[in-house]
Amino acid sequence: MRVISVNVNGIHTAIEQGLFDWLKGQNADVICLQHIGISAYEMEDPSLQLEGYYCYSVDAMLPEQGGVAIYSRLQPKAVIMGLGFEESDHYGRFLQADFDKISIASLLLPSGHGGDEQLNQKFRFMDQFSRYLDKQRRKRRDYIYCGSLFVAHQKLDVKHWRDCQQTPGFLPAERAWLDAVIGEMGYVDALRDVSREGEQYSWWADSEQAELLNLGWRFDYQLLTPGLRRTARNARLFRNPRFSQHAPLVVDYDWTLSV
Repeated sequence: MRVISVNVNGIHTAIEQGLFDWLKGQNADVICLQHIGISAYEMEDPSLQLEGYYCYSVDAMLPEQGGVAIYSRLQPKAVIMGLGFEESDHYGRFLQADFDKISIASLLLPSGHGGDEQLNQKFRFMDQFSRYLDKQRRKRRDYIYCGSLFVAHQKLDVKHWRDCQQTPGFLPAERAWLDAVIGEMGYVDALRDVSREGEQYSWWADSEQAELLNLGWRFDYQLLTPGLRRTARNARLFRNPRFSQHAPLVVDYDWTLSV
């Protein structure tokens, strides 16, 4: 099973940059997009459908502020929209597709950039989402959360980590949150389950930082429930081609998707 996750930061622009052409060659079973930037109604347009896939989306109250989508080769048994709290559902930050024995979700956290209120919103989301994750890991099914988290977990996830310790995205409290999710709760970081190599980044501020200097951060993840530990066979962040500030994350799993 191949799962692709990418924060497109506006699906129309990403398509203009070649997203759909690239996806057609990836043979993915499930594709999770974050920050589509349009309404769920607009996502029904034929130009935004991928041949051979079912498409589902959820939007923000102000569509340009968020929204997530899932393309799936198999029609899910059920699709769940939202997490039940304002910081999630007002901004269209969560969409889940349920299959046999496994659920795959597209998740968008607040970036925390832009001032204290945005950062506080991010911490409120983290707190409520932690409680949700704690409940989910106790259920008799497995989950893959394809998330644009805007948190670099470890030192090897930021190019110049010493200079970034007081910057949102690498604050001690943010990293401690991921420590709890991956450590105490037992969730698995799919990329790190197969590779400990440095300079595997998924976000760059601009093209120069990406293409010339590789001044990046790893903000994008596929987080797995403990039952999926060791199922990731290959994981890769694609620095090129780029369809937004974020890199696509492609993970191959030792799992056959079914309904």
